[in-house]
Amino acid sequence: MSSPPAPVTLEPDMRLPLLVVALGLALLPLPLSPWPTLVVALFGLFLLIQSASLRLEFKEDALVVWQNSRELRRFPYDQWLSWRLFAPWLPGLFYFRETQSIHFLPILFSSKELREQLELRVGKLEVPKDNTNASQQ
Repeated sequence: MSSPPAPVTLEPDMRLPLLVVALGLALLPLPLSPWPTLVVALFGLFLLIQSASLRLEFKEDALVVWQNSRELRRFPYDQWLSWRLFAPWLPGLFYFRETQSIHFLPILFSSKELREQLELRVGKLEVPKDNTNASQQ
């Protein structure tokens, strides 16, 4: 009998917030400047703060979301119905569905580590990509 995997806390990934801030700065030459730049850059700064303060910890029985040292939410694996990573190379969005609700989170962590831990802890609940052309043939 193997022992359960040790808890793992994902490392933050600052690519998405920095990309959003850069996009905001790229909007500076627009005629409506500085408003689009301010809105997008402030959203990027918000994501940067979230990247620095939020942590995902994969425990034996649940995914735990931490803000600094305070537990925000616990998602028990036995209540998960599906999960999927959208555009993880950007990084993109992390979707998962529980019995009670659906969640979309920006990937502010290592997408590789996130996928590895999801496959290890939750299993193959990943929603396959819709391939309607193949099913019609």
